[in-house]
Amino acid sequence: MIAKLLKRARALKKEAYALYIAERDPRTPWYAKLFMGLVVAHALSPIDLIPDFIPILGQLDDLVITPLGVALALKMVPAEVMADARKRAEESLSQGKPISRMGTILVILFWLMVITAVGWSIARAFTG
Repeated sequence: MIAKLLKRARALKKEAYALYIAERDPRTPWYAKLFMGLVVAHALSPIDLIPDFIPILGQLDDLVITPLGVALALKMVPAEVMADARKRAEESLSQGKPISRMGTILVILFWLMVITAVGWSIARAFTG
């Protein structure tokens, strides 16, 4: 079962990379580009929004949030654009693994905000 889930996760990464390519296609509607930018940044980021070492919630990020985002984004893109993007993604992935720098930056900023909010709350609790 774990092997099957890992296989599905790899397939999702491939679809996410195809979305990344489709996002740059001029035939893709603007609202789809906006949503896909968020989904791709999250999916290709080497840092998870919810780290995997957090029991259950860490895996929820990969098993629920990413697939739902990808599925919704796929419905927004014209079929011919996705066919072209999948072909280009397959060619690119055979040459190496893509990494989203923007996704990394967004996830780091998210966690910095969480740490700041927690630190601020703790400081307020001790100062009265």
